[in-house]
Amino acid sequence: MRRLQLFPDTATIENDSLHIAGHDLASLAHRYLTPLYIYDRATLDASVADYQSALQKHYPASSQITYAGKAFLCKAIALWTQEHDLFVDCTGEGEIAIAVAGGVAREHILVHGVNKSTADLKSAFQHAGTIVVDHLTELKNLVATEVATTPDIWLRLLPGVAVTTHHAHTQTGQHDSKFGMTHKEILEAAQFCKDHHLPLTGIHFHQGSNFRDPEPLIPAIELALDIAKEIGFKRDWHFCPGGGWGVTYHEDELPHPSIETYVKGIAEAVVEGCKQRGLDLPQLHLEPGRSIVARAGVAIYRVGAVKRRGDKVWILTDGGMADNPRHALYGARYSCLPVSGVGVEGSERVSIAGPYCESGDVVIEDLLMPKLKEGDLIAIPMSGAYHLSMSSNYNGARRPAVLLLEKGGVKQIVRRETVEDLLQRDE
Repeated sequence: MRRLQLFPDTATIENDSLHIAGHDLASLAHRYLTPLYIYDRATLDASVADYQSALQKHYPASSQITYAGKAFLCKAIALWTQEHDLFVDCTGEGEIAIAVAGGVAREHILVHGVNKSTADLKSAFQHAGTIVVDHLTELKNLVATEVATTPDIWLRLLPGVAVTTHHAHTQTGQHDSKFGMTHKEILEAAQFCKDHHLPLTGIHFHQGSNFRDPEPLIPAIELALDIAKEIGFKRDWHFCPGGGWGVTYHEDELPHPSIETYVKGIAEAVVEGCKQRGLDLPQLHLEPGRSIVARAGVAIYRVGAVKRRGDKVWILTDGGMADNPRHALYGARYSCLPVSGVGVEGSERVSIAGPYCESGDVVIEDLLMPKLKEGDLIAIPMSGAYHLSMSSNYNGARRPAVLLLEKGGVKQIVRRETVEDLLQRDE
């Protein structure tokens, strides 16, 4: 079944019902209620292994993989990153706190942010090994912060070239982007670091998220290496050409983008570019983002009502934009399968929406499905990234429970929010 290719590596159909890592999704939904998110440990492990293998094959110097905390971060996932020796990209004090609570070592915490607050910077100084500086004002704020030691500093370059993504809101490298510094500003920042004895050790850029063609990375890499030579980086410097490699959300987009193609293109460009400029090879950092975690995650919703109005069929579920705002924000496309009766042939095109008081509370539009009824369960694949981290309490929604599945084991890693949780912050 083509749609099954969107699900985690361990997904199987047994007795016409969906199983992941040997666990029956219907039973999990009954025990832990819905909406429910599950993550497959084997798929997470395999994604990291694919990146590590490709880097070892194509890049002859030291390399490192950074996990994007903004994709999904909790203490259990933070702990998992350290079992694979990953860096963790944290944006601000909150994500830093989760990483620290999950056991991420100082040298593995890398701090991003386009407008870091004083509290963010203090937390970064206390817990992080690297700060990616976004602008000159931030450098001045760093100097004004009274600390004993300063983490390593990378400067974020605005390359002026974006990658092709499905929506403008996922592009970050174009000239009018809010992120990073121009060539001139980078050189000013490098001089500022020298004048104030700040430990400048690397350059970073990011061009966009969920792209499939690595070709636009090449001119940005060339520019960054030109700047590295102007700054005078020698041995033991760091270079991160971002990440954001794409994933497949809908069966129409299959096959899945090749991780090796992405890594090979970057590695060859860096090796050749350094050779041409007489630069020592840097420690190469990649930020795979959603391509590590998206396919490991599945959202499970329960159908509450079905409205058939001529050609329009609405499947109304207990999950929606409060736990997955990506369709509302970006027009993201998804697919799904019924949890039980997987083999039943699709007979009608449906739109799947949530319970919230917004016309934009839609998760899937115009998808061929078997006839569903009230009480049925559906499973939405490719739900591991940018769902829960962007979730909200809109309409008093409570964030769902999250499970980590392995063969022979189910672990709840995030408990379901309660009404009491909603009331705790009120005075």
